[in-house]
Amino acid sequence: MAAGFTIRASLFHTPAPDTLEHRELQLVTVDETGRIESVVPDDPGHDRTVPVGVDIDLGPDTVLLPGLIDTHIHAPQWPQLATGLDLALEDWLFAHTFPLEARYVDVAFAERVWESMVPSLLAAGTTTAVYHASIHEPATTALAAACHRHGQRAFVGRVAMDHPEGTPEWYRDADAATAVERSARSVDAITALTGRAGLVRPIITPRFIPACTDAALAGLGELSAATGTLVQTHCSESDWEHGHVLERHEMTDAASLDRFGLVGDHTVLAHATHLTDADRTRLVERGAGVAHCPLSNAYFANAVFPARASIDAGLRVGLGTDIAGGADGAVLAQCGHAVTSSRLLDSGVDVSRDPVGRGVPGSRIDIVTAFWMATAGGADLLGLPVGLLAPGRRFDAIAVDLDGLGIWDEVDDAALVFEKIVRQADHSSIRRVWVDGVDVTPASTARRTASGTGSD
Repeated sequence: MAAGFTIRASLFHTPAPDTLEHRELQLVTVDETGRIESVVPDDPGHDRTVPVGVDIDLGPDTVLLPGLIDTHIHAPQWPQLATGLDLALEDWLFAHTFPLEARYVDVAFAERVWESMVPSLLAAGTTTAVYHASIHEPATTALAAACHRHGQRAFVGRVAMDHPEGTPEWYRDADAATAVERSARSVDAITALTGRAGLVRPIITPRFIPACTDAALAGLGELSAATGTLVQTHCSESDWEHGHVLERHEMTDAASLDRFGLVGDHTVLAHATHLTDADRTRLVERGAGVAHCPLSNAYFANAVFPARASIDAGLRVGLGTDIAGGADGAVLAQCGHAVTSSRLLDSGVDVSRDPVGRGVPGSRIDIVTAFWMATAGGADLLGLPVGLLAPGRRFDAIAVDLDGLGIWDEVDDAALVFEKIVRQADHSSIRRVWVDGVDVTPASTARRTASGTGSD
């Protein structure tokens, strides 16, 4: 449990997709449970002296942001980050990914990876992570334990995959019954760590339709309904996946997942670049949403996800790195990639076409919308009371040092400072990390910032 405290800092957050709030010198009070109790302006008369009752003063050169939410990570792929991305998705999976994921039968190897990955992501500001693990129950439970130990908020899912044509014989569940049974045991094991409402929760994870038999998909849908456990999977990621489902089930990926009971409130569907208008309407009605992975989409999706149109349609949208299909594991970097991909969709890229018909006008988003997806939007997708620095929310936050970000007081207003933070800050700029009111700053980050501006 957190100890109650008050922190003094200037802060930025994004309560709506097109709304940036900047609050100078606020007093943020967090209660003993990790809940934000109040956010009020500091007395201007205090200047930079630390008033009585303030436990942490971030100083003038460090700002407070909500913790970052990564809604799509393939945890076993951490060792292959930034490699093999010259291949098509289906080739990449069989050549690189499945052989690597099969290694997680070795729990010692898995634990070494988790001990590298979880602190690294926390250091980059990822306070909430949604993980695909491997098919192995012990490795999956070990990932949940690592998140719990390091204090990262997480959803962890044992990957179910049993299709004899969509998976290699040496890396799959033996059959549908095995896939469902092992997933059910994994749900129980993770729940036993911190309880159903704990910091780390299970999530039912059919890899995607090409990797699962219909019997497995149906059984996993029934498991979700019986246990009240959220679902994550891939949906219409690429021409290959989208086409596979159309041919196999004679309907779209979203429609097929829905008929198996795998689309419900807060379901996380990764990529979804090939959604139809009817698909989007279906997902909005179900309360499901999309983990938008802009960098990974550039490599594997054969399309750009229409973030602007989807948000305007009422679809829940969060941001994902898609480690390792995305070559950068930092959520802040994905904000920039999201803006770039929206610009490409808006203007088009094929110069052989007339400029008037080359792109999809109205598709652009800005850095505020991108950051909203990485915080409040991701929180809404997952149904979590985080993503904003506001009373009633859990205190998941990061302290970012402005030094080295090229801030010019004579030139930059608050909006420009915010854009420079999101576009340029990286793990070296992140001084402290809190989850649920607890300081979970990794030891390496704490050593790096020992002489920084923050003080207790």
